[in-house]
Amino acid sequence: MIGYFGDDIIFEISDSQVYNFTGFKRETASRYATHEIIGEKPVTEYIGPGLSTISFTISLNAFLGVKPREEMEVWQDKAESGEAEYLVIGGTLVGLNKWVVKSVSETWDTILNGGEVYKGKVDITLEEYVEETS
Repeated sequence: MIGYFGDDIIFEISDSQVYNFTGFKRETASRYATHEIIGEKPVTEYIGPGLSTISFTISLNAFLGVKPREEMEVWQDKAESGEAEYLVIGGTLVGLNKWVVKSVSETWDTILNGGEVYKGKVDITLEEYVEETS
């Protein structure tokens, strides 16, 4: 097992299935306010850390033991539920907080007779979810 998102999405490469991501990208930012001053340059003030985001792509191929359309629907459901989940890669939490699925973009590359998706991909964007501050 490579890792997991929540209880039901498991990233793995095994004899029976390849379900992995590529292009993993994590962005962390800070928040600043700009205060306008008449006749002077504005003053910048650090407010605090911003929310981190993670994006990656999952290639789905029926030949590699996954059902692309079903997996796409799992990610759609995660996005629409608004439920925050932990992301674990290599047995280690990614970040200190949970993550929500901010967006899901699907590509259907190969469709078989009857409408079955044989090959496709999903682009996922996660956003850090902070439940409370101390």
